Amino acid sequence: MKKIEAIIQPEALESVKQELYAANIHKMTVSKVRGCGQQKGYTEHYRGKVINVNLLDKIKVEIFVNTEFEQSAIDAIVLGARSGNIGDGKIVVTDISRCVRIRTGQEGTEAIG
Repeated sequence: MKKIEAIIQPEALESVKQELYAANIHKMTVSKVRGCGQQKGYTEHYRGKVINVNLLDKIKVEIFVNTEFEQSAIDAIVLGARSGNIGDGKIVVTDISRCVRIRTGQEGTEAIG
């Protein structure tokens, strides 16, 4: 069992979702987040003051998958999010030691589905 977290550009969300659906991965959690990396932000003028904006809007996609879906999920995210520019994002994969579905009490791979 794996947890896949991807930080992507907001405009890439729809294409990432489509690629995940095509890979038969339908369960995900999506959050709006802010972060900085190599893009280093930008400068903005507001009411006569110069403001450095270094936390940029991003999207965080979290997916719990059984091990056999790990590579197909990663491939789908990369296919949907890659533009070739700095800031396309990152994917992090971590092992899950235990998973329990609250509604049914199922555990392990059955809980992930």
